[in-house]
Formats: sequence, C-alpha cells, structure tokens
Amino acid sequence: MFFESWGGLGRVLVVGALAYIALVVLLRISGKRTLSKLNAFDLVVTVALGSTLATVLLSKDVPLLEGILAFGLLISAQYIITALSVRSAAVRRFVKSEPRLLYHNGRMLDDALRKERVTENEILAVARASGYADLAKVGAVILETDGSFDVIGQAEAPESPTLKDVQGPGKIG
Repeated sequence: MFFESWGGLGRVLVVGALAYIALVVLLRISGKRTLSKLNAFDLVVTVALGSTLATVLLSKDVPLLEGILAFGLLISAQYIITALSVRSAAVRRFVKSEPRLLYHNGRMLDDALRKERVTENEILAVARASGYADLAKVGAVILETDGSFDVIGQAEAPESPTLKDVQGPGKIG
C-alpha cells in the first residue's frame, strides 16, 4: 500500500523529528564512546539504537516517550558496562575479546585461523586491500576486537609495541 492516511504521515514527521532530536541529545550527553565500534557489545548497542529508532518511527503501538526511555536504557547500559570494563578486568574479559594474530613473519597461524573461522584466502585479500602485493612484505595480520583486520608491514612487526595485547604464539611485543 502506498498511502494509508495523512495522520500516519504526520505522525512519522512529528515523532520522527522528536525521536531523532532525543537520540542526538542522549548521544551527546553520553559521549563519543557510546557509538564506538571497538567490540561486539558496542555493535549490538548501535544496532539496537537504530532498531529502536525505526520502531518508534513506524510503529503506532510505541509511544514517543517509551522510545526515548528505550534509548536512555540502551545508552545507560552501554555507559555502565564500559565504565565497569575500565575498572574491572573480569568485566573487560567478559565484554571484550582480545585481538588475535592470524599471520606472523611469513607463517599462517593455522590454529588461530581455525578458532577465528578465517581462511588463508581472506588473509590474502586483506593483504591486497592493504596494498601488499607480496605476502613476504607483511609482518603480521591481526583480527581486531571489532572484527576488522589490520596488516602490519614486515619492517614494523617484529618488535612492535602495538602487538603487546595480541593473542598469538608466544608473546610478540
């Protein structure tokens, strides 16, 4: 159906504008960390906020104030979890995964690839996307906590302090 009523269109305009303003205000109050994508928990909060906004906009069964309360609840939960993870190693381990070394100094790390469900072809694609035509020039490929890949050149990798928190065979950094 293309059109149901003028009232429905008006509701989307008014509620949409107010919900959007409320979400922007709550996000500004809560700080930049709320929408970061550093781990899976952050992604869930971002997706849930978008889903909540869509529901408030399009469902006549969800009043604006309930939607704003839902925004506040999600943002508060994210704020509390991230604040606790900064203060508690146990919460941090529960919420965040560790980055994992998948390729290091000319060697595919088969156990790590298997555990992370990544193929050698994906490592090759990541190296190409990072501008490396020759895998011999790649020192390390890391699967980050947010699911992205980072490629470090051979000259930078062996003693790189950025690898100190990366899971891999032995301690790298």
